[in-house]
Amino acid sequence: MERFVRCALTLLIAGSMLGLGACATGAGVSPAPPPVPTAQEYRIGPPDKLTITILPEPQISRQVVVRPDGMISIDLVGDIPASGRTAEDVASDIEKRIARYKRDASVTVALEASLSSEITVLGEVGSQRSFALSKETRLIEAIGQVGGVTNYADKTAIRLIRLRDGKTHVYTANYDAIQHGDMSTNYLLLGGDVIVVPPTGFARTGYAIQSVLFPIQQLLGFGTSVTTRVVSGGGL
Repeated sequence: MERFVRCALTLLIAGSMLGLGACATGAGVSPAPPPVPTAQEYRIGPPDKLTITILPEPQISRQVVVRPDGMISIDLVGDIPASGRTAEDVASDIEKRIARYKRDASVTVALEASLSSEITVLGEVGSQRSFALSKETRLIEAIGQVGGVTNYADKTAIRLIRLRDGKTHVYTANYDAIQHGDMSTNYLLLGGDVIVVPPTGFARTGYAIQSVLFPIQQLLGFGTSVTTRVVSGGGL
């Protein structure tokens, strides 16, 4: 019996130590940021600027802008589809098309300006605007670039709207949680993303009241200015 009790106590102590170890391991650990989207080569889109170089001599070198229809125009071959393709895809297509005019042609397509990677930030922020992604940027960095959130922002319900493969995806981000170290909703941004920072419920009510009162305020302001002009004109 004594041996049984000792074994039970040993197992109990061991279990407690494992539990404490697990708690210690999890203590203070914040969720990691969302995983980076699957690595893909840059996809060209309007109105990106490209430099096309075709060898051998005589060399053809052209700077082109991807048109709204996703096409570019190249000497000898005419229009080439570019939107949604990588630079290597476009170069390979040009090589095939120009082979009848230039033997052993070698084509290089270089991205000069990535203008299709713009994102837009709207709502309760310092300055609503669009800007191009010049580096890897996450949601909170983008909000910082437009002056941060206002005092009327609902920081727990920020929306990230993303259009991919013809489908719209909406993600919710928590600004407060990100500031406190929870990076699980600090999404990595992609070209075309739209961030919307909504107002709080109280602020929405205030805006609604303001929209109703605005015509009355304008009318009162107009009446006051007229009265002032009449009094002034009377020489009083």
